[in-house]
Amino acid sequence: MTKPVQRIASLISALVVSSVILSSTAMAADDAIAQGKKIAVDRKKGNCLGCHAMGDGVMPGNIGPPLIAMKARYPDKAKLRAQIWDATEKNPHTPMPPFGKHGALSDKEIDLITEYVYSL
Repeated sequence: MTKPVQRIASLISALVVSSVILSSTAMAADDAIAQGKKIAVDRKKGNCLGCHAMGDGVMPGNIGPPLIAMKARYPDKAKLRAQIWDATEKNPHTPMPPFGKHGALSDKEIDLITEYVYSL
C-alpha cells in the first residue's frame, strides 16, 4: 500500500474504534439511567414519587419541587448527588430524608438515582 492509502486506512480504523467506544459508553449511560429510574420509583427504595413530580411518574406527591430541568438547576452533578445523599446538609429543616447518611440507599443506588434525576 502507498502511504496515503495506509493513512486513510488508519483513519478509518480509528473512526470505527471511536464509534464503538462512544456507542458502548452511551449504552452504559442509558442503562444507568434506566436502573436509577427503577430505584427512584420503587416505593420501597427511593420513592421519589412520594414527594416529587418527575418524568412519566404516576400519582406523584407535591411536598418537594418537581424534578425538571435538573441540568439547569444542578450544573454540577456532584451537588445533586450530595442533595440526594443528605439534603439536611444545606437545609436542616428539609422534609427530604438523608438517604445516604441514614443508609436507606447504598452509594451505588444513589449514583444510579443521580444519573436518572440528572437526565430529567
